[in-house]
Amino acid sequence: MGKPRPSGRNSGGCGKGSAKEQKLLSRAEFPAQGEKMAEAAEGNPEDRDFRILMDYTHGFMVSQVLFTASDLGLFDALALGPMDAAAVARALGSSPRGTRLLLETCASLGLVQWEDGMGGPTFALTRLSRLFLLAGSPLSQCSMLRYLAGTTVQCWGELGGAVREGRSQYAQAVGVATWEPFKAIYRSHAERLLFMQALQDTWSVYGERVLTAFDLSEFRVICDIGGDFFRSRLPSADLYILARVLHDWTDADAARLLGRIGRAGGRGTALLLVEAVLTPGGCGPVRTLLLSLTMLLQTQGRERTEAEYQNMAAAAGFTRCFQCRPTGGDLNVMLTRK
Repeated sequence: MGKPRPSGRNSGGCGKGSAKEQKLLSRAEFPAQGEKMAEAAEGNPEDRDFRILMDYTHGFMVSQVLFTASDLGLFDALALGPMDAAAVARALGSSPRGTRLLLETCASLGLVQWEDGMGGPTFALTRLSRLFLLAGSPLSQCSMLRYLAGTTVQCWGELGGAVREGRSQYAQAVGVATWEPFKAIYRSHAERLLFMQALQDTWSVYGERVLTAFDLSEFRVICDIGGDFFRSRLPSADLYILARVLHDWTDADAARLLGRIGRAGGRGTALLLVEAVLTPGGCGPVRTLLLSLTMLLQTQGRERTEAEYQNMAAAAGFTRCFQCRPTGGDLNVMLTRK
C-alpha cells in the first residue's frame, strides 16, 4: 500500500477529524463492513462452523503428534524434570528443529508444559502426561497408543471400503483375510502381545471402577468369560462377566453366547456386562460412535444402547433387576439376574 498523503484542515473531509466523526463516517460509508466486523467480534456463526470443520480436518494430525511423542520416548525423557528442546533432542537422538516443533505442539495441546526460563523455554510434564504417558506409570496408556497407531490406524484408512461393504477391512489393511476377528488380531506373537498389553492399559484405568460399580460380595463363584467361549464348556457360576466382548460380535452371535451362559447358570445366576453404551436412539456419545466404526473395521460387531443390551440379556433368561451404571469414563457396567 502507498503512503497516505498528508491532509490539511480544509481538505474536503479527508482529514483525521475527531474520533466521533471518524466513527460516524465509518458507519455511514461502510455499513456492510461494519456489520461484518461487529458480527466477527461477537462470534460469526460461519467462523465457528469453519473452526469446527478445521478441527475435524486436522484431528488426525493431533493423534499423530501424540503417537509420535510417545513412540519416541519424549515423555519419559522429561520424567527427570524440565528440559530445553536441545536437551530433549540429545536424549532422543532426534533433530533439534523437529524436536522443538514437536515439543511446542505438545505444549499447545496440553501434553507438556511450556516454562519460560532465563536461558530460554523449557518443557515439563503435565498431570495428564505424568499419569498416562509415562511407561512406568501404573495408569500408563503407552501400549494402547502403540496398538492404535499401528493396526487401528491402518484399518481406519480403509473406512470407505468398510462402509461400502459393511464388513471388516483386515484383508486390505494388514493382509489377513478372515471373518474371525481374533485370527487377525492374533496374526503374530508380537501383535497378540501388544493387543493384550493394550487391554491391560485399559483395565488399569477402568478395572477398579468396574468391580466396584455394584456390590459383588454375594457371589462366591465368578466366571470371567474369555477364550473360545463359543465352543468350550462354560462352568457353573454365580456371576458371569462379559467385559468388552459382545461389541465384537453380530447380534446373532452375541445372542448365541448369552444363551450359552444362560443355560450354564441356574436360577439366581447373575450377568455383568461391561460395554461402551450408546445413548437412546444411538446418536451419541461421539467416542462411542467412533468405537462402533472401529468395530465395523476390525470385528463383526458394533456398540449398542442400554435397551439393546437389556433385551439381549432378557432373551437369554436374565430378566430380573437390570441396572446400568456409569464408570465416569466411556464404559458402563450392567448387572442383571435370572
